[in-house]
Amino acid sequence: MGGEPVQDWQKAVASTLDWWCDAGVDMLVADEVRDWLARTPPPAQAATAPAAVAEPVVEALPDTLDAFVAWRLGDTAPEAGGHAPRLAPTGPADAEWVLITDVPEAEDSDTLLSGAAGRLLDRMLAAVGQSRESVYLLPLAWARPVTGRIAAEEEARLLELARHHLSLLEPKRLFLLGQSASRVVRETSGGRPDNRIHGINHFGARTLAVASYPPRWLLEKPAAKSEAWKHLLLLSRGTAE
Repeated sequence: MGGEPVQDWQKAVASTLDWWCDAGVDMLVADEVRDWLARTPPPAQAATAPAAVAEPVVEALPDTLDAFVAWRLGDTAPEAGGHAPRLAPTGPADAEWVLITDVPEAEDSDTLLSGAAGRLLDRMLAAVGQSRESVYLLPLAWARPVTGRIAAEEEARLLELARHHLSLLEPKRLFLLGQSASRVVRETSGGRPDNRIHGINHFGARTLAVASYPPRWLLEKPAAKSEAWKHLLLLSRGTAE
């Protein structure tokens, strides 16, 4: 028998190491098996408390009529900073009748409803024994918007202010001139005037309310004057349903 071949173990080890190096294994590995293809989760971050959200500051509305009117003409009122003049309500604070319109007219510069629409309103009031001097005329917007109409995003705030204003007046009769004005109370809100008188208790007193058309619209639609006259008579003579 021939002799067994001499094993050069050093060459064998070197050859093995070369193979592993070619395979990309060039460092010592741990004893535990590791899945090198698994995704490594991101390092945990320390939990942080959410930043505190500041509560909006709600300005308390003045609780007397003189103070509230002064506030509405001040620097924090919705119309502050505009270019159109702000026009305050007219008439006595203890008036039995309160008329609400939406915005000043284009020709108004010193007082509300000073043009043709105002002259029509004067004739309507005189027909039921009232006048500008006996009623309280209140606009929702105290300055005329550029578009001549109250923007949808501003209406809710102006209605809120009008309701507060009415709570300081405690009117007995409320004549709402136009669709925006009709939204001051839910009983008349939203639609076409319905030839009905409503008894409401929202403003510290029993109030009769009727919705009608604004005078400017009656000038454009003279056929509606007869219906507006019925509304006026309802408020002047009628009783709530």
